[in-house]
Amino acid sequence: MATLGDIGVAAGINLLSAFVFLLAFAILRLQPFNDRVYFPKWYLKGLRSSPSRSGTFVKKFVNLDFRSYLRFLNWMPEALKMPELELIDHAGLDSAVYLRIYLIGLKIFVPITFLAWAVLVPVNYTNKTLELQLKNVTSSDIDKLSISNVPDGSDRFWTHIVMAYAFTFWTCYVLLKEYEKVANMRLQFLVSEKRRPDQFTVLVRNVPPDSDESVSETVEHFFLVNHPDTYLTHQVVCNANKLAKLVKKRKSKQNWLDYYQLKYSRNNAKRPLMKTGFLGLWGKKVDAIDHHITEIKKLSDEIAEERERVLKDPKSIMPAAFVSFKSRWGAAVCAQTQQSRNPTLWLTDWAPEPRDVYWQNLSIPYVSIAVRRLIMAVAFFFLTFFFIIPIASVQALATIEGLEKAAPFLKALIEIPFIKSVIQGFLPGIVLKLFLIFLPTILMIMSKFEGFTSISSLERRSATRYYLFNLVNVFLGSVIAGSALDQLNTFLKQSANEIPKTIGVAVPMRATFFITYIMVDGWAGIAAEILMLKPLIIYHLKNTFLVKTEKDREEAMNPGSLSFNVGEPRIQLYFLLGMVYATVTPVLLPFIVVFFGLAYVVFRHQIINVYNQEYESAAAFWPDVHGRIIIALLVSHVALIGLLSTKHLAQAAPLLITLAVLTIWFYRFCKARYEPAFVRYPLQEAVMKDTLERARDSNFNLKPYLQNAYIHPVFKEEDDDEEEEVVKLENESVLVPTKRQSRRNTPVPSKMSGASSQSLPEAVPEHSVP
Repeated sequence: MATLGDIGVAAGINLLSAFVFLLAFAILRLQPFNDRVYFPKWYLKGLRSSPSRSGTFVKKFVNLDFRSYLRFLNWMPEALKMPELELIDHAGLDSAVYLRIYLIGLKIFVPITFLAWAVLVPVNYTNKTLELQLKNVTSSDIDKLSISNVPDGSDRFWTHIVMAYAFTFWTCYVLLKEYEKVANMRLQFLVSEKRRPDQFTVLVRNVPPDSDESVSETVEHFFLVNHPDTYLTHQVVCNANKLAKLVKKRKSKQNWLDYYQLKYSRNNAKRPLMKTGFLGLWGKKVDAIDHHITEIKKLSDEIAEERERVLKDPKSIMPAAFVSFKSRWGAAVCAQTQQSRNPTLWLTDWAPEPRDVYWQNLSIPYVSIAVRRLIMAVAFFFLTFFFIIPIASVQALATIEGLEKAAPFLKALIEIPFIKSVIQGFLPGIVLKLFLIFLPTILMIMSKFEGFTSISSLERRSATRYYLFNLVNVFLGSVIAGSALDQLNTFLKQSANEIPKTIGVAVPMRATFFITYIMVDGWAGIAAEILMLKPLIIYHLKNTFLVKTEKDREEAMNPGSLSFNVGEPRIQLYFLLGMVYATVTPVLLPFIVVFFGLAYVVFRHQIINVYNQEYESAAAFWPDVHGRIIIALLVSHVALIGLLSTKHLAQAAPLLITLAVLTIWFYRFCKARYEPAFVRYPLQEAVMKDTLERARDSNFNLKPYLQNAYIHPVFKEEDDDEEEEVVKLENESVLVPTKRQSRRNTPVPSKMSGASSQSLPEAVPEHSVP
């Protein structure tokens, strides 16, 4: 087991690593040739230009002002200067609220840390239980500061119960205030936000087939009948996935052509050659420029053919459409009500903003989504519970005993004090971190298979599963596989009625492992985040081999985004560890506080200067954040109940069960009080916003603004003439005299087409659609 000395060595190594990363960042960000890497957001906003330095050639690439290096940490106070309102205007509400998760961590754990160290640490440490009663159980110096060091049946456990109540009430108070604050921020943001297409648009799915009419005509007739005063226009959804793949492939070929042309322009003596085989490793040698020109021409012909097919083939039109309304009120009524007596048809929901749409999944038939989600639920179950096997195996090897058993010839090296400290205090955390590298990608692929239609919903679903995976594998798996296996020899040598007692003592002993994990992932990992080594390398490679114009240089910048599906579950793991170990092993809490403080400063800097969000959901993810912190509280209650049950304090169980029930009641109260603001748009707010907008800009023509907002991006990349053809063909909805009696009561002529229904009943008044 790791000792305080081992933890000290690991802390020193991780602090040194974090300092090296921060120092490297501070130096690299000052160099003129790295300016676009560390400040890309300002370039994309057009508020920053490449630094120009007069003087020697070296000064154009290297900052020779040595005084600036003395202020290498000035980025930290600079990151904290921007007020929150300005930050929302600069980066969006999603980014500002995401930062509040770190602030919540500080608000919750700073007071809890002081209280736990002032009360619980002395209560735990002033016992000799581990030294006198359980000499046969593996323990460490840190365990003496935990609840394991309190003797069975001791009245001191009432201190832990009182602290559990205090920590829970404080956490709930902070969560209540934050939920109220974020809900108000969201409503204020929606009121003050500029006009956006998604405010007026609804995504309609599962449009019923009609043998007499196209999908476009069916959609228009339905909304002219059922929303005659508010319906404005629509855009049917087409399956352009194959076309998008061809366009992407052509773009890749174009990049290679640019590279070879740039290479040839620098050395006209020899035409560049390439091999046509796999990855250019073998095959026939050909002229690289001519080859890519031929390939691009071939792909352009395929794109034109596929584009023509998509526009003319009825099978390419999906039973879905983006329907836009004259007002936010009209869109809110449609999005939040049932449209048909059959609840499985004409399904409506708020449309994502255009940049948030995940176009590939719009082509998935709605009827198959339930089956897809069932398949992925089963797959995730097996992924979660089978993944624990390699994690437990590798974790066992990442210990002194495991390494000595697997590689006896290394025993002499391992027994060196410094090496031993590194292995015990550093290796387990880094091994677990490496195991989790590919998990977010796997979970995102699973979410895409389920058919979610927006990037934000994909990230939220992936984040939910990542959190569950961390809960089962990283937390429960590490506790069970770690503590139980560490004590296996003891279990075999003692009577059966002593085993629960040993487990109760052993569970808190995994605190040492989680401390090392926090230092590896939460300290060194966060410091590495700001260094941005991968984007730095990729930018300079592109800038060297592909960039020919300023537009190319802008495309070479890769600012990235917050990646909610990775970042939020990572934060929630620290909430979980903090809640569970606050009353069990308080020594872990300062490490968590350092994580939240460092992460808040780093990500605030990144949001201000680097990240460029792909979408804006107006903090729609907050109910998930709130719910997971509540889960962390409940897990801490269950863990404490289990521990105290092994300590001959059965009378404490009703009190802790009551605490868990109160926590669940608090969650249900917050869900009923605040969650509606995140899932529905109040009609009162919609009317207010519409009224203010009409007063400010009464002559604005909304139809042209919305008509082309939800065209598939692959068509927007074509020239203007082709785009006009797409709009005409996809949005053409001529109201000819219908052959079907059910459509003869369409109450209005469509000014989209200029034609009208010729069988209107006299009792129905005519309306005009602008």
